[in-house]
Formats: sequence, C-alpha cells, structure tokens
Amino acid sequence: MIIDGVFSGGGIKGFALVGAVQVMEEQGFVFKQSAGTSAGSIIAALLIAGYTGEEMKEILNETNIEELLDPRRILPIPFVKWLMLYRKMGLFKGDALEKWIAAKLAKRGIVTFGDIPYQSLRIIVSDITNGQLAVLPDDLDKYGVNPLEFPVAKAVRMSCSIPYFFEPVKLKWRQSSSLFVDGGILSNFPMWLFETEEGKKTRPVIGMNLRGDGLGKKVDEINNAVEMFAALFKTMRDAHDSRYISKKVAQNILFIPMTGISATDFHLTEDNKEMLVERGRKCAETFLKNWTY
Repeated sequence: MIIDGVFSGGGIKGFALVGAVQVMEEQGFVFKQSAGTSAGSIIAALLIAGYTGEEMKEILNETNIEELLDPRRILPIPFVKWLMLYRKMGLFKGDALEKWIAAKLAKRGIVTFGDIPYQSLRIIVSDITNGQLAVLPDDLDKYGVNPLEFPVAKAVRMSCSIPYFFEPVKLKWRQSSSLFVDGGILSNFPMWLFETEEGKKTRPVIGMNLRGDGLGKKVDEINNAVEMFAALFKTMRDAHDSRYISKKVAQNILFIPMTGISATDFHLTEDNKEMLVERGRKCAETFLKNWTY
C-alpha cells in the first residue's frame, strides 16, 4: 500500500523511527512522499533517497555518532568556550552532520531538490530572523533561492540545528540574510503538511511521533525563571502541533513514547541504540493491529 509519512523531531531518539519504518515496510507499506523535522528530516530524506529501514539501521550502526559533533579548536579555558558559544550561537558547527547526510544521499544520486520528484520531500525549519516557519524546498523562492538547486543535506542540517547545540545556518538573500534553526521550535510534527486547503489528502498519511500523544501529560511545575524559560520553549514547540493532533488525526499517528534518553545524547551505547530501534518496532506492530484506512 502506498502512503505518505511524517516524522517528528527528537534528536538522537530518531533511532526509534528506523525500527518503525522497518515494520511498515515488512507489512507492505511504501512511502511515496515524506516530511520531517530535525531527526525526522534525516529519516524522511533517506526514505526518498531509496534507503530501506534495514539499510538505515546498518548506516546508523556503522556510524560513530560522536564524530557528527564538530567542536571548534579553542583553548581549553571555560571563558573562551562560553565566549565562542556567545559569538557562534552553538557548541558545535554542524558541518560534520551535513557532510555525513550529503555523502549518504550522494550514493543514491541525490544532491539537490532537483534530483528528487517534486514535493516528494519537505523539511521544516525555523527562520528566527523573521520569526516564521519555513517549509523547504517550497518556501525557498521567498528567499530568492532556486529550490531545485538547493542541497537537500543543507536543508536537513538546518532542520537539525538544535538551538545552542549546533550553530544556526545563515542564508543570504537579496540585501538581507536569515538565521535558521531546528524546525521543531515551531512545528516538531508537521502532520498538516499533506492536507489541501479543503482538508483533503492524496493518499493515507501515517505520522511517527517520538513524543507521545501529549494528552493527559504531567503538568509542568514552574517555580523560577529557569523553569519558566523551559516551559515557554516547550509551549512554543508543542502547542500548534498538539492542537492539530488532538482535533483531527490522532488515529493516524504512531506514537513512540520516549523516556530515559536525551535528544542530544550522542554517546549512546550499542545496547541503547538497539533498544530504541526495538521500541520503534514494537510500537509500530501495536499501531498496525488497530489502524484502519
């Protein structure tokens, strides 16, 4: 059965998405179009490049995840480190991540969005200069950029730029420039992407959400300024998507609850990698037993 897929952000927890994709493919589902945010954009891009879930697992297992973190060479002095964070706005450059995904896509003959079918892949990013969400490649023409010539790996890197962890990506256009960070700031789970203005879909859409359904979740306790900042950030990230999910499409979402793993834990053990993949598999198996289309 041909479907479209939407993949949520979640950093390193994206290993679980691979397990879910494996089960979907084993059950005869084929992804025609895909969309994603942050870690989900990596899975979406690899799918459109023709990688299977099993091949994705092999790629991740053979990759030293820590090598995707590319810190700058600076004096080992705390003040210098924080000064560079202040100036560059990220602990890690993000170049290694972009080169890694670019190499995987190039093996399948994909460099730019012009190398893949029109609208087969859409990636969510956050334009923090103009305070708006952007869908790539759709919105690139607004920045004076030819969508067909824009590197897919660059778009993935932009969507994965976790604030203060990876440097923002600067895109120069006309007489101005914009900084882009993790798409999850504004839409961590873009299930709305495959609907027309009339609320119709071309084919069934399955979403894979690493965050759980958000219904009946524990209320955040806010007792100080730090906790308030965290709550504000979480609200910005989740409110829009949660409203859409609860109203329309929860029955088409494969929820993969995540506990005990940090989104930025790039020091995962092999056992933890396998645990995440297996969690995705089990949740997908349970979902398909009850899903009707």
